[in-house]
Amino acid sequence: MYCNYQQVIAAAQARRPAVISVAVAQDAEVLEAVKLAYDSGIATVILVGNAAQIKPLAEQAGLSAAIQIVDEPDVAKAALKAVSIVRAGEAQVLMKGFINSSDFLKAVLNQEEGLRNGRLLSHLAVFEIPGQPKLLFVTDGGMNIAPSLAEKQDILISAMLALNGMGLAKPNVAVLTANEQVNPRMPATMDAKALADLSLTGVLPPGIVEGPIALDVAVSAAAAQHKNITSKIAGNVDLILVPNIETGNAIGKTLIYYAGAKMAGLVLGASSPVVMTSRAETVEGKLNSIALACLGLPEK
Repeated sequence: MYCNYQQVIAAAQARRPAVISVAVAQDAEVLEAVKLAYDSGIATVILVGNAAQIKPLAEQAGLSAAIQIVDEPDVAKAALKAVSIVRAGEAQVLMKGFINSSDFLKAVLNQEEGLRNGRLLSHLAVFEIPGQPKLLFVTDGGMNIAPSLAEKQDILISAMLALNGMGLAKPNVAVLTANEQVNPRMPATMDAKALADLSLTGVLPPGIVEGPIALDVAVSAAAAQHKNITSKIAGNVDLILVPNIETGNAIGKTLIYYAGAKMAGLVLGASSPVVMTSRAETVEGKLNSIALACLGLPEK
């Protein structure tokens, strides 16, 4: 498993460079991240958007004049064109540029040109936490508000497949709840038990899925021992499935603001990896998300 983003980037560099289609690419920070990915040998790019705005920003970022630019000044049409380029196989990764997230996702989910694969779109956050021996994956603290059991199953499948694709053949998965007791008054515990049972049937991708399980037990073998809980993953968790968006959001912001963690992320559930970082995300964070997307692609 990867210990940090430096290892993620190195692993992506060892692969054949991917092609990224950037939707509404007239965004200086996105272009800076793309330039770093290009220089690192991780990816080449196709920039879709207003060419008159893209060209000076690309030049400012130091991108080669040979970079392909598809001119489409209309934002909605540019997003759809960027998606269609991925759908056609001309690029393998889609990245959000200077466009509202909801409008970007409309293009991803477009019936004719979109990247639907039958599963729910979800967000996978990946944290490099100081002092911890490996990256921590958390889903879904960014898109789905209060997923049903069926939706949690979709989210879990997408995340586990992503980890499998990144080289983690059998991830340790914690289906997070407030405690380890199944309680009908706490629906999250019922869902967690159902998902853990489902993993034993072979329906889910390879991995060890435990739930219901509280955060302390998931991240600490000592806590599991103290609470007299037998666990195969305690203190060695790779992926945490949260019960709702509030939990995932709080975990993520706590790790960033209190623990100094670095975060990157991907949108899963589409037929190709989707990089959708916020405007507030750093260039480094955008680059790390690109590297994760490239790493999740099948090796050729």
